[in-house]
Amino acid sequence: MPAGEVGEIRIRGPNVTKGYWNRPKETAEAFVGDRFLTGDIGYMDADGYFYLVDRKKDMIISGGFNVYPQMIEQAIYTHPAVQEVIVIGIPDDYRGEAAKAFIKLRDDAKPFTLEELRAFLDRQARQARTARRGRFRRPNCRAPRSASCRATNCAGRPRRAEQQQLIRRSLVTARRARRQAGTT
Repeated sequence: MPAGEVGEIRIRGPNVTKGYWNRPKETAEAFVGDRFLTGDIGYMDADGYFYLVDRKKDMIISGGFNVYPQMIEQAIYTHPAVQEVIVIGIPDDYRGEAAKAFIKLRDDAKPFTLEELRAFLDRQARQARTARRGRFRRPNCRAPRSASCRATNCAGRPRRAEQQQLIRRSLVTARRARRQAGTT
């Protein structure tokens, strides 16, 4: 890939596994040729340094576009009233998936609306505008944490297969509703 282009990181070397023990299907899915797919999304700059953007499993596909929750989180963190933020993908009838932000405000922060946040983000980062929904949390609420005490979007998020099943159901329901509206 050319420098600056975002994609999944692939690695190879003597210290990289050759595959999963007695799991040929998983091994085939984890490799492209002799390169191991790490599951990390990133890019390389012109000097050859790599930067990680997000995890592939966390990527949200919204209206055919790849949306990286971490990039939206970083943009929302620039708001002075935000203490913590977690972005997850949720089913959306029109786009397939949409980004939803869970935002914890600072103790001394003045509450603001989702429209005010969007206006702020429009000035900060284009990709952050794809966050369609938001939930603001009281300052005394604590965001879900990983074992390393980092705020995480894993708690309460359906696994990818379950999420895709929810999306399919919502699309089928929307199609049925449109058909019924057209026939009555």
